[in-house]
Amino acid sequence: MRRAGVLLLAAVPVIAAGVYLAVPADPEGADGAADTTTATATAPSSREDAKGRAEQERAADDALIAGLPPGLAAPDKKELAQQLVSSAENSTTEWRTAYGTVEDLGDGDGYTAGIIGFCTGTHDLLTLVERYTEAHPGNGLAAYLPALREVDGTDSHEGLDPGFTTAWRAEAEVPAFREAQEEERDRVYFEPAVRLAKLDGLGTLGQFVYYDAMVFHGPDTDAEGFYGLRERAMAEAGTPARGGSEKDYLGAFLDVRRRAMEAKRPGIDTSRVDTAQRRFLAAGNLKLETPLEWEVYGDAYRAP
Repeated sequence: MRRAGVLLLAAVPVIAAGVYLAVPADPEGADGAADTTTATATAPSSREDAKGRAEQERAADDALIAGLPPGLAAPDKKELAQQLVSSAENSTTEWRTAYGTVEDLGDGDGYTAGIIGFCTGTHDLLTLVERYTEAHPGNGLAAYLPALREVDGTDSHEGLDPGFTTAWRAEAEVPAFREAQEEERDRVYFEPAVRLAKLDGLGTLGQFVYYDAMVFHGPDTDAEGFYGLRERAMAEAGTPARGGSEKDYLGAFLDVRRRAMEAKRPGIDTSRVDTAQRRFLAAGNLKLETPLEWEVYGDAYRAP
């Protein structure tokens, strides 16, 4: 993950939650105490109504998704997605070699580690270690939790050096920690991205476009996070679910994303968009069918 912010697993529940947060008492009521009692009495009902609506909406979404093809969630496509992301994150399609990677890339996010680029400065690495420690107390990274909490949101190494990188590499040899990395990748990035892409009417390529953007920009609601990029793209072109052209919408999304990458880091290499995803889109490969050929950072890759 490349940004700090509010981690989300779905956009709809957050929107629904806003329905019941503001329940003001009538300032012109004859009896202030009576007004307070009324507001207090109705607030739980409002919360329950909002919760009920959110649950109904999610159930409807679940039913819609259940009737769709698996898309990027199909085992072979999911494997392909990890190869594509790894070519940009770790300069190899052999993504399983990256469990133990850990280094400071100098991008302001502290240490970047593991198969999806969990960062000490962007909360997701902390969450990974916390969840892993709940299931496996006394692991080799548990002792660094206080330091990880202190540096969260910064690029600081305070309390982590000199032993954290060694501890990470050692723990990455443990099968349970490898499994934990995959589960957190799916929970925070892959599953929300694929779900939302399907609700937007996107095929397998579009689902991957969302996933890669979620990984790079973070599942955040600010202007430069994934959800902010999606909102800007939707202002330029309609999603297929809203009657728009899939190719036009994906083109707009990639344009918005490229601009965001360049605004954050002028001069950044945007080839993971330009000579990978945009190449697939230009070829009309909306199903992300193999064989695929792409380039990232000047290196050529092929998925047979």
